[in-house]
Amino acid sequence: MTITKMSWYPQYQSSKFRHVYGKAASKENCYDCVPITRSVHDNHFCAVNPHFVAVVTECAGGGAFLVIPVNQTGKLDPHYPRICGHKGNVLDIKWNPFDDFLIASCSEDTTVKIWKIPQHLLTKSITDAQKELLGHTRRVGLIEWHPTASNILFSTGYDYMIMIWNLDTKESVIQAPVKTISFHTDVILSMSFNTDGSLLATACRDRKIRIIDPRAGTLLQEASNKSHRVNKVLFLGNMKKLLSTGTSRWNNRQIVLWDQGDLSVPLLEEDVDGSSGLLFPFYDSDTHVLYVLGKGDGNIRYYEIISEKPYLNYLMEYRSPLPQKGIGVMPKRGLDVSACEIFRFYKLIPAKSLIEPVSMIVPRRSESYQEDIYPMTAGVQPALMAQEWLNGANKGPILMSLRPGSVILNSFPPYPKKESSPEAMEPFQYRVNQTTDKPSRVQEKWGHRKGEERGQEDKKIGLSNGFDIFECPPPKTENELLQMFYRQQEEIRRLREVLIQRDVQIKQLELEIKNLRVDSGRF
Repeated sequence: MTITKMSWYPQYQSSKFRHVYGKAASKENCYDCVPITRSVHDNHFCAVNPHFVAVVTECAGGGAFLVIPVNQTGKLDPHYPRICGHKGNVLDIKWNPFDDFLIASCSEDTTVKIWKIPQHLLTKSITDAQKELLGHTRRVGLIEWHPTASNILFSTGYDYMIMIWNLDTKESVIQAPVKTISFHTDVILSMSFNTDGSLLATACRDRKIRIIDPRAGTLLQEASNKSHRVNKVLFLGNMKKLLSTGTSRWNNRQIVLWDQGDLSVPLLEEDVDGSSGLLFPFYDSDTHVLYVLGKGDGNIRYYEIISEKPYLNYLMEYRSPLPQKGIGVMPKRGLDVSACEIFRFYKLIPAKSLIEPVSMIVPRRSESYQEDIYPMTAGVQPALMAQEWLNGANKGPILMSLRPGSVILNSFPPYPKKESSPEAMEPFQYRVNQTTDKPSRVQEKWGHRKGEERGQEDKKIGLSNGFDIFECPPPKTENELLQMFYRQQEEIRRLREVLIQRDVQIKQLELEIKNLRVDSGRF
């Protein structure tokens, strides 16, 4: 008698993220009394960085959004200042990935605006934008910052146009974009970049997924699947795959996986459920974990993406009775690595006027830094200037370590101008003085050594990790200088660990000597 294996039986896949669980913040760590927008537009309505939580708010006589400091939890003052310079409802907001105090917003008034948020607490509402982008003829529904080039912004609206803006100019009002992509035939619902920003994927209301070369403005590939009505699309990091969410022919919500090189037939179609809310996908390229949230649901499903079949490995589901209208995501550099937190959502719950943070945590017993779940991740420094990218250069993101103390995890304006106020530069100056004036543990313990000894030991250090600091040519560009800085930071961290281990060994030897003396005294 032969036993046939049932095809629907789930195969077990070993994974370090199998037991990841969601943990909602306590009531005092939520943001209460927030007037969340009642707009029916299918966007996130929330943007988060390590300093601020921005949320689109309900406002009469125009459009507005709130910018709340991350640490300012609890009840919000009903008269809290707003960013309110738009004449129509705000439809999307996005923080600049390289400047935590610069945010872009788009609105039904056909404009895109760039706002400079002061580093101190807001004392009055801001109505004057730093820059205003005029080019769209109908309402603007979606904006995206370029992932590696500074001051490059993409916008798309109900005129079916994608416009590329170079913000690296002195003009406060920019009348025309540097590039316009105009071959879409309906409203663009979603935009996503690949890792180095050389390709752009779009999901359109005409049910087509397109891969575009944004600088040339040419269509590279197009997918049209009659059984899949697409809403959102994502590049899956460096895996050469795309993921889309939408609905099937039978109105089931589904996840579809595509090969980036061939969009003719999907690799995988996975039905999720029969609910009607839009699915928001979020992909963590560092851990290869995909999070899927439904608009109007309270649950968060998460999967692990693998390179071979079955491609999608279901992990678990976080359940909550509180439905979300929108969602914000904290960048990796803002997570609590001491608690093994690998992702953090900010759920907008209009029924309770509440923003609820939900942390995704890997259960670990050790309290030390977990290197395997925190690989090098995209940092706060741009890899390219705006004009370099427009001229055809491609570079992946400059990576940083999340290990505490290894690099500066705050993002300040990367190129401060002369007119910047002293208060704006104060936190940065404080960090520099702190690192240069304070003597290290080695200097406190051993003092200053002779120059020859230091030179010989520094030469040995320079050859560590296969990187010779002294024989390689000096950095010619700012990116090379930043990469060398990050390498030196990692080297300093490694040397500190070696010193700590030496101190432990010295203490152990001192204890052994004491024990030997006690034993010899007895005899």
